[in-house]
This record gives sequence, structure tokens and C-alpha cells, in this order.
Amino acid sequence: MGSSLQNIFCWVLLAIMPASLLGADSGAAMLYANGTAWINGTSVPRSSALFPGDLVQTRPDAVVHINLTGSSVMILSDSLVKYEDNAVSVEHGTVKVATTKGMSTRAGEVVVAPVSPEWTEFEVTDVNGTVEIVARKGDVSISNGTETTRLAQGEKTTRDDSENQKKKRRAAGGAVPAAGGGVLDSPYAIAAGAGAVGGLLLWVLLQGDDPASPVDP
Repeated sequence: MGSSLQNIFCWVLLAIMPASLLGADSGAAMLYANGTAWINGTSVPRSSALFPGDLVQTRPDAVVHINLTGSSVMILSDSLVKYEDNAVSVEHGTVKVATTKGMSTRAGEVVVAPVSPEWTEFEVTDVNGTVEIVARKGDVSISNGTETTRLAQGEKTTRDDSENQKKKRRAAGGAVPAAGGGVLDSPYAIAAGAGAVGGLLLWVLLQGDDPASPVDP
């Protein structure tokens, strides 16, 4: 009986672990910092892995580069940006995006995205609800949820998102925007859980066929 339960338990653990580890790799990018920067409020070294939902902040004298397949993002100084896999959300500051994968940028209700799958470069700045968009290479679309316009290469424009910013501040009560995802959804938490499961699996295998709680005859 003890041996059968042990085998069943091992198979369950082996089925759970790969799914957890694969989830930890999903949507990851690499971040390179020139100066002082933070991920989710924690100071980062010169380079670090970045996962969807992570919040990146730069000091006034710092610049951050994010590299992922087919896209790159430069976060300029004094900015607060949320990484969302194939998109970034600008809470404050400036980002420069270069992409062949249709990577988009959100600033409040304003969404900027490439018009074509060709190499596109654009810049988005959000300061106190005023959003400035510059199309450096290729055309981009600009949507505010009700209408969509097209910005041609070499042109720039602005959008007013101040009312949305006021609503966000009232809803948050002045709190700093939190990073997306719960603690248990974090890839770090998943990795820690996988390590704990691995240790438990090793302990079970070392027990052999002896019952876990022997009873005296």
C-alpha cells in the first residue's frame, strides 16, 4: 500500500513541475540598465530578466534597454513603465520602441501600434496626462478607445489624457501604481515552488517502501 501511494505521488509531482517551469519562461525579456533603475521597487544590477507585469522605474540620470525577439524598447530617464510581453504601458516618462512584431505602447487610454509588420520605430511620452507621439520610421495607428487615426512617418502629434489620469489618481488614492499579477503568479514564486516540490520529491524517493508512520506490533 505504501509503495503504491509513493508511486502515485511521484507521478503527480512530475506532471506538475514541468508546467510550472514552462510558465516561468513565458514572455521573458532581458533588461539592461545604464544607471540606477528598479524592477517592482527593487534595485536591479546592470542586467536582469524581465517578465510580463513587471514595473520598471528609472532615475533622472538613468536609461534602460529592453530586448526581446523582434523588438527593443528604450526607457528614458525619470520614467515609470510596465512591461506587458508584446506591449508596454507608460505611467510617466518616455519610451522609444523599435519592432517588427507589432509591439504596442499604451499611455492611459491612448494606444500606439505599428500599422504594418515591417520595421517600425516610434516614441511615446506621457507627462501629466499630455501624450506626445512621434513616428520615427513607418506609420503608426493611434487609438483612444473611441476612434483610431493614422500618424505618418516623420510626423508627431499630441493627445490629452489628463481626465483619465485624474480618474486613476482618485481611484488609487494617490498610491504608486502596483505591478501587475498576484504574488503567486510571479515567475520567482513559481520557481521557488518548483524547488520546494523537487525537495519533497527527493524526500519521498529516499523513504523506500517503509510506511511513513510505523505502528508497533
